[in-house]
Amino acid sequence: MQINEITGRSAFLALLREEGVTHLFGNPGTTELPIMHALKEHPDLTYVLGLQESLVVAMADGFSRASGQLTACNVHVAPGLGNAMGSIYNAKFTNTPMIITAGQQEQGHGLTEPLLYDSLVPMAAPLVKWAVEITRLEDMPRIVHRAAKIAMTPPMGPVFISLPGDILNSEVGMELGNRTRVDTASRPSDETLIRLADRILAAKNPAIISGNEGVGSDALEEVARFAETLGAAAYQQTIPFGSHFLSEHPAFMGALTRNQKQVRDELTPYDLLVVIGADPLRMSVFSEIDPLPADLSIVQIGLHDWEMGKNYPTEIAVRSDV
Repeated sequence: MQINEITGRSAFLALLREEGVTHLFGNPGTTELPIMHALKEHPDLTYVLGLQESLVVAMADGFSRASGQLTACNVHVAPGLGNAMGSIYNAKFTNTPMIITAGQQEQGHGLTEPLLYDSLVPMAAPLVKWAVEITRLEDMPRIVHRAAKIAMTPPMGPVFISLPGDILNSEVGMELGNRTRVDTASRPSDETLIRLADRILAAKNPAIISGNEGVGSDALEEVARFAETLGAAAYQQTIPFGSHFLSEHPAFMGALTRNQKQVRDELTPYDLLVVIGADPLRMSVFSEIDPLPADLSIVQIGLHDWEMGKNYPTEIAVRSDV
């Protein structure tokens, strides 16, 4: 089979389109110019220009959350990645599926420590699900497809790819391959569902804490109906990343504050917290007062098993899409 040669810059954009990306957000500099040059070969990919990298990533974050699709953004070398870190931090907690790339100096040239150079992967790694630098053009399809798969597999989140200039400007014959999506939807066992239902029904005065996963799963209506069925008050988690419960609904009590005493006083009347796709009691500053009343039990449903029982014992923890 004959394989046509393709440049790294054109292959990168073609791979984004294969993964379903429709918009590329960016603030280009010299190391990103090859991508700008290749955009004319991909008119079905819309480029959105930003004037500073924190805004570029924030725009990509918002677009992905509004559209529900994988998005991509391209920032300018080490200082640009540094500018973007605050917005990448936000995207980590909002579980936004996003491929973040940065142009890098040509391999070998970095050894001379040129202007704006630094090692990019260690900078990005703490805030993303996966960080990698492409060192062979032939590896680009595998890396981009893997990055997209990781970003889109729940719990979703941003990934990072460093793009050296020589990789973008090289040309080689290669197959671009196809994308992979992992279906993680699962139903808890009947035994677990019965235990969960019995525990909730045994509560005399339950309350709900609703979090970001309800938005990501397009389940706000279902969470509201659940609150109606229980006759339960519903709160947003202490650090809301958006509207995590229908604000006009009569069960909605607003967002819990990040004041430990106020939260403790607010939750004291309840005997069970039903945590739905939330990081329930994340605070900002230290206090001697614990925000969770001593006699308040917790059951929790969501995809982030890290959050279950992290700070407080959870009677029943169900790892499942809300």
